[in-house]
Amino acid sequence: MYRLLSAVTNRAVTHGSCAWGCGRRAAHQRAGLPPLGPGWVGGLGLGLGLALGVKLAGGLRGASPAPPTAAPDPETPPQAEPLPPQEQPLAQWSPQTPTPPHSRRFARAIDRSRDLLHRIKDEVGAPGIVVGVSVDGKEVWSEGLGYADVENRVPCKPETVMRIASISKSLTMVAIAKLWEAGKLDLDIPVQHYVPEFPEKEYEGEKVSVTTRLLISHLSGIRHYEKDMKKVKEEKAYKALKMMKGTMESDQEKELKVKGGKSNEKNDFAKAKIEQDNEAKGRNSKPCKKKNDFEQGELYLKEKFENSIESLRLFKNDPLFFKPGSQFLYSTFGYTLLAAIVERASGYKYLDYMQKIFHDLDMLTTVQEENEPVIYNRARFYVYNKKRRLVNTPYVDNSYKWAGGGFLSTVGDLLKFGNAMLYGYQVGLFKNSNENLLPGYLKPETMLMIWTPVPNTEMSWDKEGKYAMAWGVVEKKQTYGSCRKQRHYASHTGGAVGASSVLLVLPEELDAEAINNKFPPRGTVVSIICNMQSVGLNNTALKIALEFDKDRSDMP
Repeated sequence: MYRLLSAVTNRAVTHGSCAWGCGRRAAHQRAGLPPLGPGWVGGLGLGLGLALGVKLAGGLRGASPAPPTAAPDPETPPQAEPLPPQEQPLAQWSPQTPTPPHSRRFARAIDRSRDLLHRIKDEVGAPGIVVGVSVDGKEVWSEGLGYADVENRVPCKPETVMRIASISKSLTMVAIAKLWEAGKLDLDIPVQHYVPEFPEKEYEGEKVSVTTRLLISHLSGIRHYEKDMKKVKEEKAYKALKMMKGTMESDQEKELKVKGGKSNEKNDFAKAKIEQDNEAKGRNSKPCKKKNDFEQGELYLKEKFENSIESLRLFKNDPLFFKPGSQFLYSTFGYTLLAAIVERASGYKYLDYMQKIFHDLDMLTTVQEENEPVIYNRARFYVYNKKRRLVNTPYVDNSYKWAGGGFLSTVGDLLKFGNAMLYGYQVGLFKNSNENLLPGYLKPETMLMIWTPVPNTEMSWDKEGKYAMAWGVVEKKQTYGSCRKQRHYASHTGGAVGASSVLLVLPEELDAEAINNKFPPRGTVVSIICNMQSVGLNNTALKIALEFDKDRSDMP
């Protein structure tokens, strides 16, 4: 611009000063005006130069002005500024999307998975949802959709901190496993050995033992939030009857097929009569309606408990609902007792011991939920009222259930945790081919025990699986050729006031040849957190894991 102005000024002073400047000077004098000073030509040239510069600058910006910047959409990643052709990246990057190499490798899986998340978010009306995915130990995608804080229009992002609810049980299991590996904790002796404050129990007049192992797999008989034993037992009996009915019908159909359809009329009549009898039994035995967890008062406790021993008073004197070991009864209070056991076996306060574990696992944003501390990127939590209006959840204090559902975390920290578990599970397979591998945080035999389904248990978020030790596990299964193939995976879901979560680990199917030139962990880990309660996320997480597993398998 400086050169342009100089050129215009020089041209005005030199080339046109006589013909054009003299004529203007004569006209000025003829009008009887005072004589012009010697600097008028230069000043006029400078003015013309400035005007021309402004016009040229406008041309460079384009003939039409740029449209005003629109308000950012929280569900759309920010657009990167266009770069020169030689610098244009192959994939758009933002804090909510993966680095370009990972985007290129898993672009199809990311698009499909993002669509799945939008669907579940829209179906349930969740304000915000955050997802993270890692493949073979490397985070390849993390993104937030919607709002972490609706009132202040704060969008969700990978760093958003939310309640992880019952995934806290899987974290507590690591503390128990470390103490067990160190010989400081026996899983099979009565809990009173560590916590004498918990009274000895009887069931139907018979003395029974509650052990750490039974507590871990929800087989202790200790109640959950529902205090009415009759309602719980009726519901259990009803479910057992329905399962038996389904088994009987299946057996009868097989028997009819074997007979080759003979006496069809007679068989149809017998089948109809059996169905009618079963339906009558079902009506007579149908239990009275049991409250769901979010209708239970204890879920909304506001009392602050100083330690795990103190919080035992909520349930320690209540009777056992079932004989220990006989039936599965999911119980968060059982994990409150486990926290007390960890304290006594370790010699540390439960939260201090857990913070040491989080430090070892590099889970730097995972903390217990407390109201007073400033926790950066903490989301707000929501629920719909009776009029289907979005409202803030009431204040709750989770100090009575740190171990079973009281931690906050991010999807990134949960991915680190999932990969640490997967590494420990697989490292034993790779030791023969690579002796330089570091040990896992937990030993392979420990992880095998943790991820082995336990008899008499249930996995409520996937009926194909069983509960193991603070994880739900689905085993590999294929009944018919060229038909559905069930993959082996481990997961845990969570439901808290105003929050839902899932952590799912899908290990790679390894054999002796597959481990050559590879290193653990091998597989896909998915974590999803949401600031809305009662959102089932396990099925979505499994679909996302399979999408990334497909892209991973297709790579050379």
